[in-house]
Amino acid sequence: MQDTNQEISVRKTWNRIWGPLAALAAGLAVAACGGGSSGLLGAPAAPGPGTVASPANLSCDDSMKTNFKPDANTSVLLVKLFKTGDPILLSGTATATTPVAANDMCLVKLLVGPGHPGPLDAPSTTSGIGIEVWLPSTANWNKRLHLLGGAGAAGGVQATLTGVAFAPSAAPWSVAGVEGAVAATTDTGHSAGNSNFLMNPDGTINTVGWNEFSERGIHEMAVKSKALAQAYYGTSAKYTYWHGGSTGGRQGMKQAQLYPEDFDGIIATSPAINWVKFTASQIWPQLVIQRDLAGVPLTASQWTAVSTAAINACDVVGGQHLGYLLDPSKCTYDPSTDAQVLCTSAGGTNATASCLTQVQAVAVNKMWYGPTTDGSVPLPSVDNGLGSTLGANQIWFGWPRGSNLTTTSVSTSGLHFDQIALFLQDPSRAGSTFVNATGNGLNRWKDLSYADLYYGINRGLALESQFSRISTDNPDLTKFRARGGKIITVVGTSDQVIPHAGVVNYYTRVAAQMGGVAEVQKFYKLYTLPGVGHFPANGTVNPAANPPLYPEDINYQSLTDWVEKGIAPADKIVISSPVTPANPAATTGAMCAYPKMPAYSSGDIKVAASYTCS
Repeated sequence: MQDTNQEISVRKTWNRIWGPLAALAAGLAVAACGGGSSGLLGAPAAPGPGTVASPANLSCDDSMKTNFKPDANTSVLLVKLFKTGDPILLSGTATATTPVAANDMCLVKLLVGPGHPGPLDAPSTTSGIGIEVWLPSTANWNKRLHLLGGAGAAGGVQATLTGVAFAPSAAPWSVAGVEGAVAATTDTGHSAGNSNFLMNPDGTINTVGWNEFSERGIHEMAVKSKALAQAYYGTSAKYTYWHGGSTGGRQGMKQAQLYPEDFDGIIATSPAINWVKFTASQIWPQLVIQRDLAGVPLTASQWTAVSTAAINACDVVGGQHLGYLLDPSKCTYDPSTDAQVLCTSAGGTNATASCLTQVQAVAVNKMWYGPTTDGSVPLPSVDNGLGSTLGANQIWFGWPRGSNLTTTSVSTSGLHFDQIALFLQDPSRAGSTFVNATGNGLNRWKDLSYADLYYGINRGLALESQFSRISTDNPDLTKFRARGGKIITVVGTSDQVIPHAGVVNYYTRVAAQMGGVAEVQKFYKLYTLPGVGHFPANGTVNPAANPPLYPEDINYQSLTDWVEKGIAPADKIVISSPVTPANPAATTGAMCAYPKMPAYSSGDIKVAASYTCS
């Protein structure tokens, strides 16, 4: 869940999954958007899911602005009909890359107040939660709601009249036009950007902003989307699904924990749960560089060399190098004892510019292990940092050996630097893009000692009630299970942003709370993807690794089959690697339901049949 550039890359990756579906369906003619004449809704002041009655269906035109009024806080900002083939655009001129409507659909922009008053130029000032709802034509609606999560700080253009919002998990217009489900996204109460909005102009905590970001924005989107669908089609949706990754994954888990009635099924890919510990811990690699390496990061060639060495030491399967690690929790590679990595001046045999000094090698071990209370790190042979529980001095989990930490270790700005400033209530600790009337970000996170980081995390945990329980780590999913809800979580074991061990740790706590893994798997399954990084891509430093992936459209199909047909996802799922110019031959692999991991039995190491889940 890194900042701007990485999120853009993520969106492009996910768009490639859904884009072809939209292209295949383009040109199909269906009935006109909406149906019937408009009429005044007899809605209660605070509608529950699917409770708004309508004497006549809404029309996809400006009459909806007065005819859809589910409560006093909700207003309709914009209504626009898109016909098949129309460019998905509210302003500007369409280009060759502008997406087009695959079928007729209606876009409705909602604003849910009361917002948060304040100076007009303050990032914390807001008029409410922006929500975009995409309604398929009546003939094309499949009776589902398929709501989509955000990324990073989760802001967006939903409350503007000039732009449409994209979601990392899928393009909402493709969900409405191709799948035929009602799609929706939300800005969770603020425009796109960093974490400025979470601090009031006087430096105090914006509790309204935290609440809308943490939970209320998603809940309001679910409630209002259900109400709008019922008013528009004259009938309630049969199923409501959540689909999100990273921040979107955290949002989905928050709903399962706090609003179990909102969704029948939830996809929470690489969820950014354990928020306080996770976001503050993202500073750890940079803090190690500041404290142990005098502020000088490893070069890209050094990171490549040491990470490649880790892969080569731990990826042997059937006597061959797989190119990525099947189970990084079993890898105890230690660069501080590897002569081929250490510089000759450090007693090693490496005379190239990519060699490591002894201090650098220990620093790498620290980054892989994760933050500790005092900056110490145990020998990897004793504890490699990736157990299901934390080590003695370990604050949070680090990153798997072999994962690509080049960006993580050189970035000096982003959401995580802003978060530690919010936990410490000191804007000067934030990155240079953080703006507040009491003072802007001055990158003073660089001055933090190891003890200071530990204090900052504990301070953030102490303020959780004012942060609307942003950590989203409550293991009690009893109510969600009781209502028949289902959850699928997929996380890459080479995730270079969100340490997968933190997701595993949460799952083990759910199991401990709710009767064991076997009982939990009846409604909630966790899958780990060997070698995969943040969102569906190779997460290792090895460009030729090409690990098998699990496309989100298949993930969503598994969820709907589980909810609607009672067909639970298998414990072993066969997945395929993407075909690229560099890797023209697709390979297959096994994705296993936790606590099982792929285990080689015999045969070709790049064929799923050669593995069992054990």
